[in-house]
Amino acid sequence: MIQNVQSAADLAPAYDLVVVGAGPAGLSAAIEASTHGLAVLLADENESPGGQIYRSVDRASDADLTRMGPDYAAGRRLIERFRSADLSYARRATVWSVGPADEEKGDGAHALEVGISLGGIARPIAADRVILATGALERPFPFPGWTMPGVMAAGAAQILVKSSGLVPSGRTILAGTGPLLYLLASQLLRAGVSVTAVVDTTPVENWRLALPHVLSFATSPYALKGLKLLLEVHRRTRVIRGVTAIEAVGSGQFSALRVRRGNKSLHIEGDLLLLHQGIAPNLNLTLAAGCDYSWDERLAAFRPTVDVRGASSVPGVSIAGDAAGIVGAVASAHQGELAGLSAALGLNRIGQGAYQQRRNQLARNLSLALRGRTFLEHRFRPGKTFRAPEDDSTIVCRCEEITAGKLREVAALGVPGPNQMKAFTRCGMGPCQGRLCGLTAVELLAHRRNVSPGEVGYYRLRPPIKPLTLGELAALPHTETAIVAVAGFVERACDDRQDAIHGSHQ
Repeated sequence: MIQNVQSAADLAPAYDLVVVGAGPAGLSAAIEASTHGLAVLLADENESPGGQIYRSVDRASDADLTRMGPDYAAGRRLIERFRSADLSYARRATVWSVGPADEEKGDGAHALEVGISLGGIARPIAADRVILATGALERPFPFPGWTMPGVMAAGAAQILVKSSGLVPSGRTILAGTGPLLYLLASQLLRAGVSVTAVVDTTPVENWRLALPHVLSFATSPYALKGLKLLLEVHRRTRVIRGVTAIEAVGSGQFSALRVRRGNKSLHIEGDLLLLHQGIAPNLNLTLAAGCDYSWDERLAAFRPTVDVRGASSVPGVSIAGDAAGIVGAVASAHQGELAGLSAALGLNRIGQGAYQQRRNQLARNLSLALRGRTFLEHRFRPGKTFRAPEDDSTIVCRCEEITAGKLREVAALGVPGPNQMKAFTRCGMGPCQGRLCGLTAVELLAHRRNVSPGEVGYYRLRPPIKPLTLGELAALPHTETAIVAVAGFVERACDDRQDAIHGSHQ
């Protein structure tokens, strides 16, 4: 049975495996590893398991399940399996660091140390293996007016629907690209929301790139579901395709969306604008842990470097699900299972023969779940003008209110990468730590330098990747080196003060 951990003080000093994130990948990894006898801790920031895709599914009513669709309802079976697993679960927990274990704290038996905050207490936890299943983030979608009241991310609206049953009450416009845009439109329409229009910014030329992969897509689980979804949305609301530019307008509050399609302009009035431009791997904890990464041109995003089992460049750290590359809920679950199985093999909890048999089964399931993904990646790749805004007045960094023009100005000075750009502008230094501006800043700089974003690189992230209170920091256990360093600093400061006082009397 699940052991619920209420406070960081109740955590064991060490676990065989720590899994970060309770979405499809994290839940599946924890379940798989626990079946092989590993002592597993699953840590997640949310109130209940499920991640974004299965958020609050265990509390959803029958009406909720009908409105959200069968893919959402399928999460209940995964949650039920998780509830019966033998492992520890820390909800509302923040994991703010993953790194090598401090040799001063033990005998070196555990390779890794995980920083966790829970219940107002922070603790470093030792682990033999760590699986990062931190999921994805909605891609930045900067354009004129995107920061005004009445404009919000589609994912945020979906959280409100799943968590609290809250839906928009006024005229709602959805804009952007990607399958999730149409999924949310369908869910809102079923909930009785007045969806005025779906404004599709997918580049028309994407069809040419996706066409060679259409046969694979047609034989995938996505094809029929996707067709039904598109037909439902087209039948129930206005869909505007081939959009090349948008602007949110209003006097202190969103009131209309200006849309351009080639040489034609449209003016769509509304009360709420929901934005979605696809998703990208959530890299902050991955990069802070020191994992290698690279630019994926097809995704137009950075992704960590992992092998077929999900192992990263950092020994003992694996990455599964959308955190390793956008694969969808079903494939994420299979990747989580593979990562959990590999952890069991690495800790000698399963024999090579049994491992190989189970691995082959999971690999077949994963291959089927991934069929059609290449088509989707080409078909819904966001356009360059929406990833890197041409209007210099457009805000890119919402935390520090840095515009695209300011970033181009700094890029013209010859800064080599986003970390130097951060030093000049504070772009990426706000509470989100680059989650809402990182990709845009990198692409603007890469375009200015006429190189690939991979050559420019991403922000250098260091722990803690999430805010810690001073009380949590002060309560952390201290190593002998830290005590000596602080004591020595205080002692030197006192000596300097005494010398200053003595000198003033001479």
